[in-house]
Amino acid sequence: MYNHPQLKEVVDRAIVNLSYNTEAEKLIDPVKYVLSMGGKRLRPVLALMACNLFTDKIDDAILPATGLEVFHNFTLVHDDIMDQASLRRNYPTVHSKWNTSQAILSGDVMAFIANECILQTPASHLLRVFRVFNKAAVEVCVGQQLDMDYEKASFVSQEEYLRMIELKTAILFAASAKTGAIIGGADDKDSDLLYEFGKNLGLAFQLQDDLLDIYGDSKVFGKTLGGDIIANKKTFPYVNALERSAGKKLRELQNLFSDKESDPDTKVRAVMDIYDQLNIKAVTENLAAQYINLAFSVLDKVNVDQKRKCELVYIANSLIGREK
Repeated sequence: MYNHPQLKEVVDRAIVNLSYNTEAEKLIDPVKYVLSMGGKRLRPVLALMACNLFTDKIDDAILPATGLEVFHNFTLVHDDIMDQASLRRNYPTVHSKWNTSQAILSGDVMAFIANECILQTPASHLLRVFRVFNKAAVEVCVGQQLDMDYEKASFVSQEEYLRMIELKTAILFAASAKTGAIIGGADDKDSDLLYEFGKNLGLAFQLQDDLLDIYGDSKVFGKTLGGDIIANKKTFPYVNALERSAGKKLRELQNLFSDKESDPDTKVRAVMDIYDQLNIKAVTENLAAQYINLAFSVLDKVNVDQKRKCELVYIANSLIGREK
């Protein structure tokens, strides 16, 4: 059995060893840049852990898992353009370092590099894996569209928000776990269970991410704290606060999130004051914990020895205890 650090090292090495068409280095330099920023590599590690549940031979899953990470980073490059974000993992975003046109084009080629990695799946599993990946890729785009739509909406319900992050974020966790399980030789029942495990894990991850934007350490988080508030993004804390507010507090919250001119620090402090009054931090943490517990209940049903599940349990527990 492999542990988390070992699998992360496997993924990091595979990313370094990726081959590129070097005819146009200006196209590839941003790709190498964004992939060298690091990150937890949660999606490919999750894929390899799921594979390792069923077999000790994970080599066949390494390149497909790497493809999932390349695809994830492709979405970040384009998301950063749409969000006009200047920082990612404490580094300048691709469009900030180069320009928007370069970021779009280099992001585009990453999607095809990801495809090439997925196509290295053994022939016996390729069709199933590619369908899982392609379905997830479309759903991620749907989730991003909903995110964009909700930016302009006057009200977004908690149910709508959770569905959006399920598509935009959690589905790729789900697809990663199912991909690894399929390549590892899991049957349909177990691979579907791993899909549900990954989905619940992804939902918890995004809720934690929403919290870290407000209550995190910017040096650890790699983004400007309060960035979602400054950008008027409707994250879970805002959506939940809106549903639970009334009267003067509701109007104040709505006014703060329609304001683009006020001092950013003043705005963040005012919103955080409302969040603190509503105990938003605890509410969000409790919901994230519920999703982790759902993930564990699904994992318990997977038909392998409990000892082989230790690393997946570890990664789930560490996710909601990420450094703040």
